[in-house]
Amino acid sequence: MLAVIEKLESGYIAKFNRPFKYSVSRVWAALTENDKLERWMPNLQIQDLRKGGTIKFDMKDGSGKCFDINILDVKEYSVLEYTWGEDRVRFELFPTSDGCLVILKEFISTLTDHTSIDLAGWHVCLDLLSALLDGHPRAFPKDEWEKWHAAYSKSVENELQ
Repeated sequence: MLAVIEKLESGYIAKFNRPFKYSVSRVWAALTENDKLERWMPNLQIQDLRKGGTIKFDMKDGSGKCFDINILDVKEYSVLEYTWGEDRVRFELFPTSDGCLVILKEFISTLTDHTSIDLAGWHVCLDLLSALLDGHPRAFPKDEWEKWHAAYSKSVENELQ
């Protein structure tokens, strides 16, 4: 299912709701422990997991280019929020009777051509997170990303009309 994009007073929000059949603590570990994080979002490495701390983003394109992402909010087993370029990303975890619900929100100041790239990336990364938790980690599937990118391009275009 595609993320839902909504217009806000100060921009837009894209929301992904993903149920997982795993505990909040297990999902939290996959979001915040580098040995697990690198298996579904290999560009990120937690440097200092606290409000005001940093996450390193490595372009992984052979250039050696890295930059710091600022952690805006952390509530253990519940919230992880950080900057994402000019925008921000927030993971919220909620226990359910059969596991946990992850709500990923990207707060987007302005919809651009790059928005659909990011949304497709988050979509695929959440699939990779699911595969990791299921015990079947896999490499980033560019063909799946291309399919989702086309779908999110249409979705963003619809919001702009």
